[in-house]
Amino acid sequence: LQTLVYGRDRIRFMESLVVGDIAELKPGQGTLTLLTNEKGGITDDLIVTNTSPLSPWQDRAAQLQATGSDVHLEVSDNALLALQGSPSMARVLQAGLSDDLAKLSFMNSIATTVFGVPGCRVTRCGYTGEDGVEISVPAARAVELAEQLLGVPDVWLAGLAARDSLRLEAGLCLYGNDIDETVTPAEAGLMWTLGKRRRVAMDFPGAAVIMAQVKEKPRRRPAATAWTGAGQAPLTSPCPHMPGTVTSGCPSPCLGKNIAMGYVEAAHSRAGTELTVEVRKKQHPAVITKMPFVPTQYYMAK
Repeated sequence: LQTLVYGRDRIRFMESLVVGDIAELKPGQGTLTLLTNEKGGITDDLIVTNTSPLSPWQDRAAQLQATGSDVHLEVSDNALLALQGSPSMARVLQAGLSDDLAKLSFMNSIATTVFGVPGCRVTRCGYTGEDGVEISVPAARAVELAEQLLGVPDVWLAGLAARDSLRLEAGLCLYGNDIDETVTPAEAGLMWTLGKRRRVAMDFPGAAVIMAQVKEKPRRRPAATAWTGAGQAPLTSPCPHMPGTVTSGCPSPCLGKNIAMGYVEAAHSRAGTELTVEVRKKQHPAVITKMPFVPTQYYMAK
């Protein structure tokens, strides 16, 4: 879902919903941020971009409007195409752009025409850990643009399994698996999404719970490990007091072995800690490792 939020109070509206510092975003700049509830749980993750106007929460907008605030929502009839992979992505896309892609850094965007299709917004980001872009394109011309891109020999269709293996290799969370309303940003290792000003102001949903966890240290922490199974499974060890859970797992095409991420008790989350993974009632030895499994390739303009 792609939505524009505009009006004089658009920043106040967005910051009443998410943990990021939206006021700090420069024109064309975006940030990954989190929607949280009053208990500190993560209700979703999203990218907010300062296009000048951005997002979908009708009830909160209506509340602000009722108090005389100026905020309006407009759901865009756009599709989203992701073109990922270095160095081919930049070479392929540049052929269809008049803008200089070399000047576009990670998490920045431009409004432009792509291969003759106007009304697009190209954001240098993605869910793969690789250099890539996401192209917001008017829905009526999305298939046309996709077919033009697929006409280039270096471009192939990729399904969810390919995307999921890449995002896991990059150590990126999947909502519904690794994060949900029972997990806070502090527990998920996502405190970097909280703006410094927002931490001080504590004016986002669940701030009291989340900041208390930061001060006291969360009881569970994210953990990454290589193992011989896939899917969700319990993490155990020779010590029965170290329970944990695998939340995502799959074979890694880049590493040639299976990888997983999940949660363990904070006291046992250090890299190098030995544990076992239970897969179909069989125990497999594993060691906690650092994330990402594969170094990311995010592009920063020089």
